[in-house]
Amino acid sequence: MKRIKVTAGVITDNDKVLITRRIPKENFAGGWEFPGGKIEDNETPEDCLVRELKEELNIDVSIDKFCTEVTYDYGNLNIDLIAYYCTIVGGEIQISVHDKYKWVKISDLLKFDFLPADIPIAKKVMEDYHE
Repeated sequence: MKRIKVTAGVITDNDKVLITRRIPKENFAGGWEFPGGKIEDNETPEDCLVRELKEELNIDVSIDKFCTEVTYDYGNLNIDLIAYYCTIVGGEIQISVHDKYKWVKISDLLKFDFLPADIPIAKKVMEDYHE
């Protein structure tokens, strides 16, 4: 079974968070997720997230703090997903590997059809937000 390490950015703005939807030709097409991507060799999770968000969304972010880590088995693929809270510090959102993005109320997160590995992240964000 293939195992990969990936990152996810929880980009918040007051009571809203940015989520993205995978395009039809990608794996897990149509699923909502927190944007991010695969960690390359000799790259820290934080460096990966900054690079991936620039590549995928054309935004510059600062990493604020660790959110949570999720391990999920998709059958033929095992994912270690490391999520961080981030803040946009530059750029305008332009999607390239997604067909939609939305700023959604944190309290509404679970109304979206998230990819299975992203569901625990959504729950953690909702927990953190209500503390």
